[in-house]
Amino acid sequence: MSALRQCSPATVAVAEPGVADTAARLPSGSSAAIRHIGALIRQVAAHDSTVLVLGESGTGKEVTARAIHDLSPRRARPFVALNCGAIPAELLESELFGHEKGSFTGAIAARKGRFEIAEGGTLFLDEIGDMSPSMQVKLLRVLQERVFERVGGHAPIRCNVRIIAATHRNLEAAIERGTFREDLFHRLNVFPIEMPALRERREDLPQLIQEFVDHNAAEGRPRVQLSPAALGVLSQCSWTGNVRELSNLIERLSILCGSRVVEVADLPPRYRPLAQTAAIAAGMPAPAADATEFPADRAAAAADRILSEAEVLPLLEGPAPVTAALSSPECTATLALLPEEGLDLRAHMAAIERSLIAQALERSQGTVAQAARLLNLRRTTLVERLRKLEICAELSGASEV
Repeated sequence: MSALRQCSPATVAVAEPGVADTAARLPSGSSAAIRHIGALIRQVAAHDSTVLVLGESGTGKEVTARAIHDLSPRRARPFVALNCGAIPAELLESELFGHEKGSFTGAIAARKGRFEIAEGGTLFLDEIGDMSPSMQVKLLRVLQERVFERVGGHAPIRCNVRIIAATHRNLEAAIERGTFREDLFHRLNVFPIEMPALRERREDLPQLIQEFVDHNAAEGRPRVQLSPAALGVLSQCSWTGNVRELSNLIERLSILCGSRVVEVADLPPRYRPLAQTAAIAAGMPAPAADATEFPADRAAAAADRILSEAEVLPLLEGPAPVTAALSSPECTATLALLPEEGLDLRAHMAAIERSLIAQALERSQGTVAQAARLLNLRRTTLVERLRKLEICAELSGASEV
C-alpha cells in the first residue's frame, strides 16, 4: 500500500470548530417524535459510524445529516452533500471520485471528486436508493477498503470520510426487486434514523411556522401572521410534502398577504376545507373553519385529495361511461338535489366513487383489469383508488389480472 496517496485538504467552506450542542443545530420541534430524533443525533454524532437517514421527501433528512456533522469531532472539516438522484449515472462516478485530465471527452483538467473534497469531514449521499447497480458496487468497495481511484487514474487514494446516506425509498423492498445490493444496504444501515412525517408530529406546526416566518422576514419578505382559524385548518392537513411544503406555503403567503393576518379564505384551495372553497368560488362569505372537516386519518385525507381543486374524482379521467352517467337527466335528478339539512359532500362523493368501483368489480367478477376497462381507467389507476379508498380488504377476492 506504499503507492497509496492521502487526500489533500480541500478548499471549501467548513463548519466552525467548537460548535455548541444546541437545539439550533437539530431538526425543529418539541414533539416526542422529534425529541427522539434529536437524541439519536446526539448519540451517533460522537462516533464515526455510517448513518442511514430514512423518510419521506421533505422531512429534513439533510438537516439531520448536517446536525450529526456539526455535533461530531469532524465539525471543523467539510460537510459535502451530493444528490445521487440528480446526477446522470454516467457522470456520478466522476462526481464522487474525480477524474484525471484526458480521461474522457471534455476532461481538460484533473478534478477532485466529492470524496477528496470531503476529506476529514462528512460526505452526505442523498437519494442513495437512486444509485445505479454499477455505482453501488464501486461505492461498496470504497466503504469496505476506504480506497478509490479517480476516473482515468491508476493511483489508489486513501480517504478518511464519514458517510451519511439518505433515501425516501424502501431499500429492503428494492433489495427484493433486485435493484439495490443487500451487502451495500448492510454497510449503510449501521445506524438508521427514520424521520417522522409532518402529519405524525402536528404539534410542531406552530413552532415550524414561526421559524419560517422569521426566516422570510430575515430575507426581506413581510412578516406574515396566521389567524387561529387558519392555523387550525393547516394543523389538520395531510402535508404530503412535509416540512418543505410548509416552508413553501409560508413563503407564498408572505408574498401574497404581506403583514396582514392570514384567514382561512387566504389559504390556497388545496388547504381550505371544502365549505370555504365552495363559498369563495361562489362569491359568498366563507363559513367559519371547522377542524372536524379535516379528519386526520388516512382515509379522510384521501377523500380530501379527491375533492381538492382539479382533482375532483380522479376516476373520471376522460369521456368515460361514468362521466356520461353523471351528466344524464336521471343522474341529475337523483344526485343534484341538495337536502334541506345539507350534506357532507366529501363523504357523498366518496360513496358514489366506492359504489361505481364496487359495481364494476362485481360485473367483472372481481377482475381489476376488466373493471378498469368498464370505468375507462388504467388498471394501475384503479388499483391506486382501491388502496386510497381502503376497500381492498372488503374485496379481497378481487384479482389484479
